[in-house]
Amino acid sequence: MKENLLTTLIMPMSIFLIMVGLGLSLRISDFTRVLKYPKAMFIGLFNQLLLLPLVGYGICLIFSPTPLMAVGIMLLAACPGGPTSNLITYVSKGDIALSISLTAFSSIITIFSIPLILSWSLNHFAGQSQNIELPVLLTIGQIFIITLLPAVIGMTIRHYRPAFAKRMDKPSRIGSTIIYTAIIFGIIFANKDNLVEELIRTGPPTYSLNAITMMAGFLLASFFNLPLDQRISISIESGIQNGTLAIVIAASILGNIDIGIPAAVYGLAMFTSGGFMMWFFGRREIREVA
Repeated sequence: MKENLLTTLIMPMSIFLIMVGLGLSLRISDFTRVLKYPKAMFIGLFNQLLLLPLVGYGICLIFSPTPLMAVGIMLLAACPGGPTSNLITYVSKGDIALSISLTAFSSIITIFSIPLILSWSLNHFAGQSQNIELPVLLTIGQIFIITLLPAVIGMTIRHYRPAFAKRMDKPSRIGSTIIYTAIIFGIIFANKDNLVEELIRTGPPTYSLNAITMMAGFLLASFFNLPLDQRISISIESGIQNGTLAIVIAASILGNIDIGIPAAVYGLAMFTSGGFMMWFFGRREIREVA
């Protein structure tokens, strides 16, 4: 995909605005909560930073996707959670504080881990067959600019204008979902001529990534006897990734929208599983969470 206004400006600005919205929901205490919930935080971060890429690699071995699709799956698995996961957790009556804390921590750590996993994936799956270069340090800087910097701006606004941040919380979450949905449908429209073929090729591995990681997150949290609300949060944070970031990296940094197709198809899987979580857990009484 050649560089154009969409990939060089609109997509990066979209993720920038989404991350500002995420920052509006963050406080310094979200980064110190690891001391309050060490077991839950460790399990959640283990799932996001280690289990997800391993499951993604296993899925690539099982389904044998094309090189670019495999890179796209690994990119998606390397991404952190996002505002959508926080919203789904909220409606599902999970531990929203834990969800936000996991998103905050993983968003910082993945600034460094995404370029490393992506560089390895390009060499391992694509090799020299694709003319795609990934300067790791430059990529770290670019991801910092479109993720951590706007999140810090949002946190600063919340610190000095808490009332404004509170009013903007719900609109920013809804806006993030709308932007993500618009990007997904934009990619789907751009590939409308071979849409069915792409869904058949990309659907099984991306749906498997979503389902396996969500179930693994819930089961692992259950194994360690965490409360139900924390199990829900860890399950959602493990299986609902920031697909918008994956698409922006694919289109704007790598300059190849094909690598972002798994993230677009994953969005459909994410809304399916997220919708189930909101319906199944969201309708229960709060007093059952213990």
